Amino acid sequence: MKIGIDARMLGKGFGLARYVEQLIGGLLDSDSENEYVIFLREESFVQKTTDHRPQTTNNVKYVLVDIDWYSFEEQIKFTNIIKKEKVDLMHFPHWNVPLFYNDPFVVTIHDLIMYHYPRPEATTLGPIKFWLKDKMHRVIVNHAVKKAQHVLVTSDFTKYDVHETLGVNLDKMTVVYQAPFERITKTKVLDKYNIKEPYVLYVGAAYPHKNLERLLQAWKIFCEDHDNGYQLIFVGKEDYFYKKLVTSYKLLVTNFKYLGFVSDLELEELYDNAKLFVFPSLYEGFGLPPLEAMSHGVPVVASSSTCLPEVLGEGSLYFDPENVEQMAGTIYIGLTNEDIRSTLRQNAKHELLRYSSSRFIALILERYQKFARQ
Repeated sequence: MKIGIDARMLGKGFGLARYVEQLIGGLLDSDSENEYVIFLREESFVQKTTDHRPQTTNNVKYVLVDIDWYSFEEQIKFTNIIKKEKVDLMHFPHWNVPLFYNDPFVVTIHDLIMYHYPRPEATTLGPIKFWLKDKMHRVIVNHAVKKAQHVLVTSDFTKYDVHETLGVNLDKMTVVYQAPFERITKTKVLDKYNIKEPYVLYVGAAYPHKNLERLLQAWKIFCEDHDNGYQLIFVGKEDYFYKKLVTSYKLLVTNFKYLGFVSDLELEELYDNAKLFVFPSLYEGFGLPPLEAMSHGVPVVASSSTCLPEVLGEGSLYFDPENVEQMAGTIYIGLTNEDIRSTLRQNAKHELLRYSSSRFIALILERYQKFARQ
């Protein structure tokens, strides 16, 4: 069986990039029976090959697709590039499926943020361009879930959200939980960024639904109420939203540091040395960073919103993400109550048994086998 994977989002970053990295790495490590055609942007393609021509190594072929995201060119040219490879099944790990692609495919839906938080402030576009972009995205999402042979979702919350919002039958969807990344070699990241322990860590983007403004407001309350030496550390790829956030709050909030993007090696050490991990999001389809923190033995406090109680279970202490006073109080408890911290660590070990890379890959392979062109 020949399987194509749209891996154009592979590269530096979190979220989709980490999902695709784990997907491809797990498939190529564990499956020697099927053939894989991996479609990559130029930066990732160069890393995977020794020159700019598609090459075949064992059961994998890398194909260059240097086409802009969400473009008309993508709709036409990418479809033709895939068809030339004659795959039996295509996997789109994101809803961005070309409208003219009608051969067998499965798609992963991570969340439906655009339906629940369609706010113009979540984009750098003007209101008219934002409206047009949002409408086109909804057309593409609807096409993806209706034309797909099967839909992979990241949590039960997302499964029922897709069912209720887009009308997709529940039996057309399979929940496949991602797993925390494996521990790797450490670096001297604390010295590099001049981080003075102890610190509270957040890892992720700064989009409005991530709720970081309220987290900074809660941190200000926490620092004013408790004379302490804690730092709040943000890690995430620099973009318009992080620049705006840091500019707005750097003079208002003390003991706050934004590191920007860090490597996986550096991220490992940041998790290992954190006193507490905080995740205040208003909406998530899964929530990998708090799971990664749990796998490093870091107590977690998180929003009680959407899928997070499902994913984190009893491994987290929860707060109302719209109540900054409660958020500040929960952070204080998570930092100072050693009985609760110990309980969270023990509970996290139990919760993490539900997630494994091997199970993640096995479920996806099972779906490939069932829905490939026969």
